[in-house]
Amino acid sequence: MACTNCSTKDGKPGGCRSNGNCGTGGCNRLNTYDWLSTKNIQDPTGLDVVEISFKNGARKNFFQNAPHTKSASGDMVVVETGNGHDIGQITLSGELVRLQMRKKKVPEDAVLNKVVRRANERDLERMKEARSHERDTLIRARVIARTLSLEMKLGDVEYQADRRKATFYYTADGRVDFRELIRHYAKEFRVKIEMRQIGARQESARIGGIGSCGRELCCSTWLSEFKSVSTGAARYQNLAINQAKLSGQCGRRKCCLNYELDTYIDALAHFPKHVDALKTEVGVASLIKTDIFKGLLYYMYRSVEGRPGGSGKLYALPIERVKDIKALNERGEFPTDLLEYEVGGAEEAKEIDFDEDLTGFIELPPEERRKRKRRRKRNKNKSEAGGGNARSTQSGAKKSGSKDGNRSRNTSKTNKGKGPDKTDPKANAEAGDKNKNERSRRRPNRRRGRGKRDDQKPGSGNVPDRKKDS
Repeated sequence: MACTNCSTKDGKPGGCRSNGNCGTGGCNRLNTYDWLSTKNIQDPTGLDVVEISFKNGARKNFFQNAPHTKSASGDMVVVETGNGHDIGQITLSGELVRLQMRKKKVPEDAVLNKVVRRANERDLERMKEARSHERDTLIRARVIARTLSLEMKLGDVEYQADRRKATFYYTADGRVDFRELIRHYAKEFRVKIEMRQIGARQESARIGGIGSCGRELCCSTWLSEFKSVSTGAARYQNLAINQAKLSGQCGRRKCCLNYELDTYIDALAHFPKHVDALKTEVGVASLIKTDIFKGLLYYMYRSVEGRPGGSGKLYALPIERVKDIKALNERGEFPTDLLEYEVGGAEEAKEIDFDEDLTGFIELPPEERRKRKRRRKRNKNKSEAGGGNARSTQSGAKKSGSKDGNRSRNTSKTNKGKGPDKTDPKANAEAGDKNKNERSRRRPNRRRGRGKRDDQKPGSGNVPDRKKDS
C-alpha cells in the first residue's frame, strides 16, 4: 500500500499520510483500503476473485485468482486478456471484492479472465518499456487525427504490457467516424488499436492535476462516481455565479460544490422566507446579506428622512426577531426601529473616498527627464551622418559624366535666381522672357543627352556597324 519513498506500518503508509495516495504518482489511485489483509483472519467463504488495477489505478477489473499462484494484495501479477497478457497490481481480495462487484453490478458467476502467475523482473522491465512509448505515441496520434480533420481530442494512450494492443482514450461532442483513423494507426504503430470515448471528467481523472485548493484532483485520487452539479448548489452557498471560478480543469462545474450542499440546505431550512423587505416607522429595510453559520440577516434602510440614499448602517438581526417583525407586518403593525431588535450594534458601511491618494503613503519621486543631452546626441549623430552623405555625394559627382554635370549647373542657376515680384507687371514680363531664353538654351542639351546624332547612327560612314561586321 505504499511507494518506495514511504514505509508501511500497520497497513498504512507513514510518509505521505494520505492512506495510500501521494502526489508523486507512485501509489495507486482510487484505492479501497483493504483492511482485512492486515488482520490475521481467514476468510471462511474463500472467494477466488481479486480486483487488479492497471497503470496506477487508471483502470480496474476483476480476475479469477487460482490458489497455485500464491498471490495476495499488493503483488504484481501477470493476467490473461483477450489479446495477450497484461501486468497489474492486486488491490483487493476476499470479502471486500464481493462488495465491490455488487457496487459495480458485476455478477459473481460472470466469465472472468485468470491470473497466470506473479510477475518477475523481466515482466516489469517489459511493462516499463511499453509505458515509455506512450507519450510519443500520443503526440503522433494527435498529428494523424488532425490531418484527417476529425473533431475529437485524444487524452491518453495505454499500451498493453506485451505491446500487442494500444487503447486510445478520446473525447468528442458527438459520434466520430474513425474507421480511416484506425487504418492509419495500425499502419503507423503496428499494434491492435482500440478506441474508447470518455467524458471530460473521466479525461481529467486519467490525466490528473492540481486543483484550485492546492491538492490533487478528487476525481483522480478517490472520487469514483460523478454526480451532476447545478448552479443551484452555488446559490445555496451564497457564491457568485462566475463560471470561470465554478468550473474545474475538465471545463465542468466543480464536484466539490456538492460536498457541503446538504449542510447548507439543512441550515437554510430554519431561515424565514419572503423577508427581503421589512417595514418600520423609520422606513423600509432591505435584506443585504445572510450569514448562514451565525444565523444572522443584515438589513439596511432604503431611505431615511434627510438622507435619501439610506442611513448607511447594517443591522444584524437574528432569525427569531426577523420572524417577529414579519408577523407584525402581516398584521399591519410596524415596529419603531430595527435598533430594538438588532444584536451586537449596527455596522456602519465604510465609505471609500476616491479623491484620496490610492497609492499609499510612500510615493516615488518624479522621473527627471534630460531632453537636452538627448538632443545633443541626436544632433551629433545627424551631423556625422550628413558628413558621410556629403562625402558619398562628392565621390558620386566625380564619377558622373559631363552631361549630368551640365544638368546640375543649369538647375543650380535657375534656383539661384529670385522669383518675380507679383506686384510689378514689368518685372513679371522680364522674368517671363528670361525663363523662355533659358528653356531654349536647355533644349539642345537634352536632345544631345537623350539621342545620338545622324552621323553616329549605325550604318553611317563615320561609325562602323558592329552588327554588319559580326
